[in-house]
Amino acid sequence: MFSFEIIASESDARRGRLITPHGIIETPVFMPVGTQGTVKAMIHKLLDDIGVQIMLANTYHLYLRPGIEVIKLAGGLHSFTGWRKPLLTDSGGYQIFSLSRKRTKDNRSGVRVFEEGVEFKDHLSGSMHFFTPEKVIQLQEVFGSDFIMPLDECVEYPTTYAYAESSVQRTLRWLDRSIKHKRREDQALFGIVQGAFFEDLRKVSALSTVERDLFGYAIGGLSVGEPKDLMYSMVEVVCEYLPWQKPRYLMGVGMPEDLVECVARGIDMFDCVAPTRMARTGTLFTSYGKINITGEIYRKDFSPLDENCDCYTCKNFTRAYLRHLYKAEEISAYVLGTIHNLSFYHRLMEEIRKAIELGSFESFRRSWMERYNSKR
Repeated sequence: MFSFEIIASESDARRGRLITPHGIIETPVFMPVGTQGTVKAMIHKLLDDIGVQIMLANTYHLYLRPGIEVIKLAGGLHSFTGWRKPLLTDSGGYQIFSLSRKRTKDNRSGVRVFEEGVEFKDHLSGSMHFFTPEKVIQLQEVFGSDFIMPLDECVEYPTTYAYAESSVQRTLRWLDRSIKHKRREDQALFGIVQGAFFEDLRKVSALSTVERDLFGYAIGGLSVGEPKDLMYSMVEVVCEYLPWQKPRYLMGVGMPEDLVECVARGIDMFDCVAPTRMARTGTLFTSYGKINITGEIYRKDFSPLDENCDCYTCKNFTRAYLRHLYKAEEISAYVLGTIHNLSFYHRLMEEIRKAIELGSFESFRRSWMERYNSKR
């Protein structure tokens, strides 16, 4: 039901194609985050119009609401949400560790890690829950998502070598339990490489995860506050030990420049809340870098948001009008901003795929970075 082929490559950059039960995905691909089964400020038709190929949803959030019973009665996430294209669900591990910490007012973590699993407070009611690797797989099998992720431990930055090492081994043991518990053949399980920012631990985690011979491999624990150069170097380290013929997914990354740089290092799949979250605050991406449309400088600027963009927002509205909508806190501001940011990401990935096919990715990378950083 699943396959992955590399159509073209240039150095470490790959142009591929993913076959899934719910459709074909051209890679490299950016996956918008639909945490609650919907991309914020969007409806599925707008995502279709942009050309979005796959959406990501979150096990932690969907478990809390609407709850597993509702999704099961609906026949799975595709039926419940009305999204007919491929879906990826993450394990919720990152949310368990990040959101549960925010529940505490005395600087004590709301998370306790055991060999059996993770105990955590939910960020809505503060009630206690317990996720095991088996439960996370069970939840995602009810969801029926195309790609599923095992429970892993998300380590903070910075952390100690000793803790990162124990976390790598625990994540591997949890992966083995996830593999053993998985039943559905119409879902593809990815292994997650951890190891914080220690090259030898990343190597151990990558090689050990690859030994499990899974459909694809994800890189977790990056974009958690570290310098970009450090993130890029960790991606390089991990990709060196991942099989060429399997898809590679960099979790929670990134900004537009991260996509370009990490494709150059061998990544095929990305997700991040950045384009949608930033759109809701008025930060919009253009060919010459990002701008905050709420600035006074745009009050009488009647030019398109981005002259090089053909999205609905850019073809129909001026910077001045968009600024007005944001300042007036009109709901349409968030819709139009999100349409543009996701279109910007989609077009960037299209350009990357074309450049790899033509064997001109490195020159594209240099020229794109120069223009994007020009701040014209």
